[in-house]
Amino acid sequence: MSASTASSIPARRLLPSLLGHMNEIGLIAIVAILYVVFGAISPGFLSVNNQVNILRDGATIGIAAWAQTLVIVAGEIDISVGPMVAFISVIMAFLLKWHLPLPVALAGGLVLGSALGASAGVLRAVFTVPSFVATLGLWSALRGLALFMTNALPISFDDNDTLDWIGGNLLGLPVSAIVMFVLFGAFVFASRKTAFGRSVYAVGGNANAAHLCGINVTRIRIVVFAISGLMAAITAIMLLGRLGTGNAGAASGLEFDVIAAVVVGGTSLSGGRGSMLGTLLGVLTITVISDGLVLYGINSFVQDVVRGVIIVAAVLLNVAAARRSGRHG
Repeated sequence: MSASTASSIPARRLLPSLLGHMNEIGLIAIVAILYVVFGAISPGFLSVNNQVNILRDGATIGIAAWAQTLVIVAGEIDISVGPMVAFISVIMAFLLKWHLPLPVALAGGLVLGSALGASAGVLRAVFTVPSFVATLGLWSALRGLALFMTNALPISFDDNDTLDWIGGNLLGLPVSAIVMFVLFGAFVFASRKTAFGRSVYAVGGNANAAHLCGINVTRIRIVVFAISGLMAAITAIMLLGRLGTGNAGAASGLEFDVIAAVVVGGTSLSGGRGSMLGTLLGVLTITVISDGLVLYGINSFVQDVVRGVIIVAAVLLNVAAARRSGRHG
């Protein structure tokens, strides 16, 4: 074998690998461009304190986005995330206000979140209610119930050192961001290395074929929604530590940011395709855009317009990159 032939083999192996990750490479480029632009026009954007704020805001989106990735890969969607986070935070705030021990209040929130998520899964998997309709019902019911229970006022409770710690920093990083990265590692492992993760992709790719292969499609659908509810509860705990109150108006629009981060990250809304790394980069993209626009002093209404345009542009670029990699695959 000549030297030139030997050197060309790694290159031939490297090219398909790079083309298979065009989505992630494109997002890294977009984030780099955003940092250059906002670093030039927004005072304080590159400061250490602002990077910590980006991580803290990103955790609010990211924890729920890991579970939403599994839901969308399974061919479903969960739009109840925002109201569920607010409702669970209100319930936990009431439990603490009634002087129940913190572990009881937090465990109650986690169980409640899992149960609410599983109920949406049962509606989808057992009663064949489209997941958009099932979670839209939850979205409306939970938001209205939280507002009714609180009269749209924050629910305060006695100071708690543990919640203060959860809302603070550890080694210079927000505790919520550390939780987000730990959960990210767990979801990467679950999606890539476990039979459950492979089953989720199989169900999203072709549910009938997955059923014929012996996969319990009903169980997979219920479990992914239960996990989504559980992650909403963990997000509610982080929010409770950060705000120090339970607020029915909190997490307003969170479901939009979560779904946008997952889609920007390259997960197909038709199911069967997506990656946790892509979602991580999607979360970073959404968070950096929001932070940069706020620091630049853009009107809050215009922020939504600009953010929407940038998100659609990012998705179009990713779709083009995915098609290009597909042609070369």
